[in-house]
Amino acid sequence: MSKATNMLSILWLLRSGRRMTAQKLADELEIHIRTVYRCIDSLCASGVPIIADSGPNGGYRILDHFTESPLVFDTEEQKALVHASAFALEAGYPFDVELIRAIDKLKLYTNEGQLEQIERHSQGLDVIHPPSEPKQREWLRMLEYAAVLGRSLEMEYRKEGADAPAVRIFDPYGIVHWKGAWYAAGFCRMRSELRSFRVDRIIRLTYGEGGFERPPGFSAKRFLLGSLLPDTLGEETLSDVRIGGPQQALDLLCQHWLFGHALRERCDTEALFRIGEPTLSKYVPYYLLPYGRALTIHEPRRLVERMAEVSAELAGHYQNMKPAPTAETGKGEGCP
Repeated sequence: MSKATNMLSILWLLRSGRRMTAQKLADELEIHIRTVYRCIDSLCASGVPIIADSGPNGGYRILDHFTESPLVFDTEEQKALVHASAFALEAGYPFDVELIRAIDKLKLYTNEGQLEQIERHSQGLDVIHPPSEPKQREWLRMLEYAAVLGRSLEMEYRKEGADAPAVRIFDPYGIVHWKGAWYAAGFCRMRSELRSFRVDRIIRLTYGEGGFERPPGFSAKRFLLGSLLPDTLGEETLSDVRIGGPQQALDLLCQHWLFGHALRERCDTEALFRIGEPTLSKYVPYYLLPYGRALTIHEPRRLVERMAEVSAELAGHYQNMKPAPTAETGKGEGCP
């Protein structure tokens, strides 16, 4: 028998709930005991929770809850796995080789009818996403492993607007995919504080000598949102922002990262957001400018006044601009 057949036979014998020694399994399947050991090792590496009990009544057994679990996926579950893999691969999921191998294994152990359904479903969904660099996938794998193992990393990182990169020791607590980019959140020993870093700005990453313990209950997602929207997530600073307009314009507004997280009520012609005061005056007017007259701010009044100020500043900027030199006027040759 092939190794795959032996592994499956051992699995079914252990799924019966009996505790069986390696010799008993070998006798039952008429194979060598060393073949049993190799198959057990392969099953454990595949994720099967086999336990070896020692003593007179010992032997191999499978955890009770696993013996009741199905070994196959139905059509809807297969579809969900294939679709989820499409999203993950396009988002730059770092373990792409392993994911592709898992989907190939799913397709391998199906009959013709099931395989046809999987292929049809995989053709029915596509994901458009900016491509990620191979080096970024390597950084993501290192960050994920370091977060799990509690290993510090030495990171050379170029901050936005910085003249030169800086080297720092970083304890990664987790990685987050947000708005088409990957971020690593953790403790920066250079700053002695929790920080988040864009993975595509990492220049070099190596394992350090130190280790760390991730704080219990730490959420990289929550930390990243809190650092991007510090006042918006604080209940004591929130202000009501009511904006009206046609449904399509409101749909687009609610898809914006800031407004989407701040949305509290919504109907076809109006949306209510709760946004922190600093964000309200500093960022919100600039996020609303692209919508022009399609949207109307109903409240608060101070946001209406701030919007008028920003619009006047923008109009003044362009009214006072001098004409740029062009090739036609002979005063410039355009972009190099």
